Amino acid sequence: MDDNQHAHQLLDQLDTAQLAVVVHLLETMVLPEEDGDTLSDAERKAVAEADEWLKHNPPIPHEEVLAEFGLTTADWERMGEEPVPEEARRRNG
Repeated sequence: MDDNQHAHQLLDQLDTAQLAVVVHLLETMVLPEEDGDTLSDAERKAVAEADEWLKHNPPIPHEEVLAEFGLTTADWERMGEEPVPEEARRRNG
């Protein structure tokens, strides 16, 4: 069996949600690079500034940043699993 046939066989075994994830992955792999670039000019500038900063400063570990806010990695992971409160969704959306 060639790779194409094998891929089709595997795709046929996925449920709808899994298939949607694979389709998104494939789209990002085959789209031209310029179509996949979603950064704004301000975001590109911020990334460039961060890159420049890192040339002269050591990176700050994630755990240290969390500790400044009184959080642990476990707190951060738990927060990532919690649903966003409705009020925050309205304010940010």
